[in-house]
Amino acid sequence: MINSTSGPGLLFPKGGWENDETVQEAAVREAIEEAGVRGELMDFLGYYPFKSKTHQDEFCPEGSCKAAMFALLVKEELESWPEQSTRNRTWLTVPEALDRCRHPWMRDALENGFSKWHAGKDISEHH
Repeated sequence: MINSTSGPGLLFPKGGWENDETVQEAAVREAIEEAGVRGELMDFLGYYPFKSKTHQDEFCPEGSCKAAMFALLVKEELESWPEQSTRNRTWLTVPEALDRCRHPWMRDALENGFSKWHAGKDISEHH
């Protein structure tokens, strides 16, 4: 997880996607830009609605957005990355992450998206 630049608590990397990329490509790019991690995008975990103060466009009428969340199997931690001056990367267990997560919708994605997905997966089959 990464620190929030606008207050307490931790976040998962996220951001908007450019018109010339898929949502999957955007997820991989944001993980590199914000957290400095590179890896293999696993599965789509679902859409999670949230309110955004900064984004109000066709995807976010009245600031109501939806985030597409993915599981990423991290294979490389970069020593330098674009947002390292403002972002710290922290590795946590799921219970620690639930406790320190800033946004309820991200907790929901972790608890009901990732944890259920992970419980039904044998991660070792990807090595």
